[in-house]
Amino acid sequence: MSSTNRTLLKAAGFLMGAQLASRVLGFLRETLIAGFYGQSRITDAYNTAFILPDLLYWLLVGGVLSAAFIPVFSEYIAKGNEDEGWRVVSSVANLIFLTLGTLVLVGLFFTPQFLRLMVPGFKPENIVLATQLTRILLMQPLFMAFSGMTMGVLNSYKIFWPSALGTVLYNACIIFFGTILANPAKPDSISGFAVGVVVGAIVNFAVQIPALRKVGVRYHPLIDWHNPGVRRIGALAVPIIISYSLNQIQIAVNNNFGSSLSPGSISALWYSSRLFQVPVGIFALAIAVATFPTMTEQAALQQWDKLRHTISQAIRMVVFITLPISVGMIVLRYPLIRLLFQHGHFTGQDTLTTAIPLLYFAIGISSQSVIQILPRAFYALQDTWTPVILGIIAMAIDILAMFLLIRPLAVGGLAFADTISAFVNMLLLFYVLRKRLGQMDGWNMFWTGLKSTVASLLMAAVIWAWIEWLTPLIGVRVLASLIVLVTGTVIGAIVFAGSAKLLRMEEFNQTMSLVQRKIRAR
Repeated sequence: MSSTNRTLLKAAGFLMGAQLASRVLGFLRETLIAGFYGQSRITDAYNTAFILPDLLYWLLVGGVLSAAFIPVFSEYIAKGNEDEGWRVVSSVANLIFLTLGTLVLVGLFFTPQFLRLMVPGFKPENIVLATQLTRILLMQPLFMAFSGMTMGVLNSYKIFWPSALGTVLYNACIIFFGTILANPAKPDSISGFAVGVVVGAIVNFAVQIPALRKVGVRYHPLIDWHNPGVRRIGALAVPIIISYSLNQIQIAVNNNFGSSLSPGSISALWYSSRLFQVPVGIFALAIAVATFPTMTEQAALQQWDKLRHTISQAIRMVVFITLPISVGMIVLRYPLIRLLFQHGHFTGQDTLTTAIPLLYFAIGISSQSVIQILPRAFYALQDTWTPVILGIIAMAIDILAMFLLIRPLAVGGLAFADTISAFVNMLLLFYVLRKRLGQMDGWNMFWTGLKSTVASLLMAAVIWAWIEWLTPLIGVRVLASLIVLVTGTVIGAIVFAGSAKLLRMEEFNQTMSLVQRKIRAR
């Protein structure tokens, strides 16, 4: 294994560990919310309150960072021109904060009107609660912008741990403030979790400051419109701003459809979405973030063979990891939901409702994971328009599928529409990228996918037989669900690992080699 591959695997491994810790705390947060308030109009209002703050953040910060800022700043570093890079950083940061601050003020005034447009099926009392929560959460994008820009700088230097630690502390703050302020008898007490979000965003930024100072901050109080780097970031960011606008429109349409269903439907979609996003966030996003600076550097230096290998290796590793998780989540979804959510005000019927969208979401885990990597390959090539155009096509398919599937499948139709859209998006991105690079190591990726599917299906059959035998014996209470989930997961992992070894999968050998080195290092 080359030194570059070892570095990427180590970085990805660290990020996976941090993401795992963050996701565990995230689920503790969701479990507490479900226990205090159930799956109800209160949680529907809380989840809806994130639409406007998330829209502002992803419009002005998330897209700029992922597609434009990191590639351009990384290029300055790779070519030894850091001083000019910091002038670009300062100009972009100043522009973002001025624009974001203005939009937050506008959002505070027009929150009720925005929510009536987004969720027309909400009753007046739900609009009032959602408005209160949204106005608290509108403080979050400002501090997330600070932490996001800091993360972008540090990632360009291939320093990942501060932002990873920040996400863990972010969730810890939400849990702390939400728990101490919660009172199930008072619906507006859920605002404690919103306060925790704002405090968590502040802490997320603060924990990155020492590392930022270590790399040497060179801030300039200017906005240089004529700087070539600023112009290039602007040109690259425009299509991504459009893309993230479309993503938020997609979420808004989802909530719009969900608001016409029975109370708690939006929350069922939210909880199931959180579950399926765990492997995407822990594994796919970690691998994508770890490989992105390397892809950017290889593209800047026109090392095309190395770039193709990096993309192929990232996709194959993501497929190898997420396919068995996808299948396992489908088979074990009932004990998983019971264990995490079914307590307090969250009932058995809520579990059945949440399991429906989770089934359809879980089918698309691998597709959602691969599209964490493919757009970044285009961004490394400083092409931000192609993923946007393909994303528009996928979004149109998603909305059409929602319209067609919501009647026969209700909330499950909304989840299935997202899965169909992700699969189409993945195919389109892969096809166009292959045309751009000439080749994509397609056969190796195909065999990885095929072997992972065979191993996953064998694993699913064994897990299904196990839970069908065990569940009637021990029941479905919390402890029983824990036993079923843990034993099913262990058995499934053993079966999948054994199958992968018999199928001589390169990804299995790489994973085991990394684990053995970690053990020896200790």
